Amino acid sequence: MSNQPDDMTIYVEKTSPEEQRRKPPAGIEGWGADLDPQARPAYPKERTPPRFINKHWDDLEHQKATVKVFHSTERPGLTPVFGTAQPPSGVSGMIRGAAFRWSENDLRHWLMLLFADRVNVVEGIIDDLVHGHVPNVFREMGGPAEWRYNRAGFYKKAAIAAGVVGVLLYMNARRKRR
Repeated sequence: MSNQPDDMTIYVEKTSPEEQRRKPPAGIEGWGADLDPQARPAYPKERTPPRFINKHWDDLEHQKATVKVFHSTERPGLTPVFGTAQPPSGVSGMIRGAAFRWSENDLRHWLMLLFADRVNVVEGIIDDLVHGHVPNVFREMGGPAEWRYNRAGFYKKAAIAAGVVGVLLYMNARRKRR
């Protein structure tokens, strides 16, 4: 199914929770163990009748898709309400679009989404530089908080970073001598 806003279908769960409770599924050992209210840990705080019974969910006005919204391949369309604050854009958006071609149980889906996050960070830094803002990496990575609340961890990370930079400089100098 396409993720374009003009052909979005809305997915609404039509199964009544009461009907599911009354019909035990076949072959599931232990089904219905919490049907007795006294056996539930949250029983004293449960509402009787439940808060959302007899609501007319079909009467909800569904949100209009004004930007590209990705959704799982396991569902036939969008849920009635979804987020549009950060629409996909740039290279990271194209990677996300490719990731949603696969099911959520496919490792490629999640690895591509993780990679898209990393690409989005680089895109954000480039966008900051284009707009004349030099990112303060130390502050944005939590450096002042680390210095204030975890000095030992700060020194450890600084030593590791200095060691890595030292090894890189040594390898670069050695390569230049050859």
